[in-house]
Amino acid sequence: MSTKTKTTAWSDVRTKRPVDETAVAEHVAQMEAEERAYRLREIREEQGVTQKELADRMAITQPTISALEAGDLDRSGLATLKSYVEALGGSIEVIATFGNRKVVLSTRP
Repeated sequence: MSTKTKTTAWSDVRTKRPVDETAVAEHVAQMEAEERAYRLREIREEQGVTQKELADRMAITQPTISALEAGDLDRSGLATLKSYVEALGGSIEVIATFGNRKVVLSTRP
């Protein structure tokens, strides 16, 4: 007895289940935020600094550092991000973009 597998064309599948572009964009944004946060964590770890030590340097709590490093960058205030980077010896530049025009809002110390 042979069993035949019914195949469906990809276009038929997509028609029945259209892409939710908003959901895709949200997932992409979340993945990008997590990647940026991971890069910050890598720098902290390369310097041999624990989350607790960094939190102490910044006068904030370790769970705040943990949340930031888990990808919560968009919800973190600019002052917190600046403090995080500076506590590890880095600096931040803030640039506003308006089409092809850029305005530097803050520069490295």
